[in-house]
Amino acid sequence: MNSPFLGLRTVIYKVSDLNKAKAWYSKVFNAQPYFDEPFHVGFTIGGYELGLQPEENSGVKKSENVHVYWGVEHVQKEYDRFILLGATEHEKPQNVGGEIVVATVKDPWDNILGIIYNPEFKIS
Repeated sequence: MNSPFLGLRTVIYKVSDLNKAKAWYSKVFNAQPYFDEPFHVGFTIGGYELGLQPEENSGVKKSENVHVYWGVEHVQKEYDRFILLGATEHEKPQNVGGEIVVATVKDPWDNILGIIYNPEFKIS
């Protein structure tokens, strides 16, 4: 049976300062936005979109029930680099089975940013 879903396309992070977030994410992902407007900044990261949008209620505590993981080759190295660039620890790198390693940090706007090494994952 064919699925109508084509796969993940866009992940949105809400931020209280779009310009500072654009600069931070540009440095973290070593990428420049392909779309840059006051209502949305979009980056292409490994074929997927990372979007930044202004927060309307920056005082509201953000939920931690969804984690998005960006694939990397070296989780510890990228985790350390994110911390150096101003992210804060959320979940330290850990092996979750086989060769799969995951970690999460919080960006300066309290969004959870995950990284994963998963040699079994294949884009189809």
